Amino acid sequence: MDTLHQILSFNFLLRNSVYTSMLIGFACPLVGVFLVLRRLVFVGVALPQISSTGIAVSLSLPLWLGFQVTPQREHALVFIGSTLFSVVAILVLAFLERRGRGLPEGRLGTVYVVAAAVSILLLSKNRYAELGWLDLLKGEVITISNFDLVLTAAALALVLAMLSLFRKELLLVSYDRVFAITLGKHVVLWDMLLYLLIGLTVSMAVLSVGPLIAFGFLLIPVLTAQTFARNMRQLTIFASLFGGVAAFVGFWLAYQWDFPVGPTDVALLGFIYGAVFLMRKIWPVQKV
Repeated sequence: MDTLHQILSFNFLLRNSVYTSMLIGFACPLVGVFLVLRRLVFVGVALPQISSTGIAVSLSLPLWLGFQVTPQREHALVFIGSTLFSVVAILVLAFLERRGRGLPEGRLGTVYVVAAAVSILLLSKNRYAELGWLDLLKGEVITISNFDLVLTAAALALVLAMLSLFRKELLLVSYDRVFAITLGKHVVLWDMLLYLLIGLTVSMAVLSVGPLIAFGFLLIPVLTAQTFARNMRQLTIFASLFGGVAAFVGFWLAYQWDFPVGPTDVALLGFIYGAVFLMRKIWPVQKV
């Protein structure tokens, strides 16, 4: 319990890391719901890694072009690169998915491993990696500044506001696209908005906690809640709660046992998913 008291203390040295992890834990499943609805689960696997490649490319630009950057400009540069790579990637992958070109699993698996390899190669020979970016991309949640915490909170608040404001339209075009077209909805515009929100969420998650945790919180809480949720409202609420609580407990366990936070969070999410899945098999839930 002493460890818990330390983490809950306002003077805790890594308090910003705890807050940021919980923000990501609560917010990512809300976006992940739409990936599951649209059967884009494999996109959710590849997207955080592609976003990390955007970070690696952005950090390499000063070396390639021969100019210096301040820490503030560096953060702006990686934010732009991460968001750009995420948004473009999800637009291209979703377009190919709609067109049915090629084997989705093979294509996305290739994208994932190539993006991971490129990210590590770029940062391994980059002096900017010494500032902690390489550790972040490996799943280590390092000390997060007050500015980064505020930026993450503001970006995720914007995403959640847009999801709440246009919830009915986004759910409709995700759940029943044909019916949305029949009702005269501009499905392409709603698709673009949703993909933009997904890309922004993924890029902020990767910048804050790395691709490993981003992927875990995008999908596993949603798949866990899906095993017993009776409707969309329950799916959304339970997925977000699972993510937020797992983020805090995972950080607590990692700090207590001196484990890396990223793998601890994902392992905990996997354990919860397995336990809920077994309970679902033993006590089936009748969905309505």
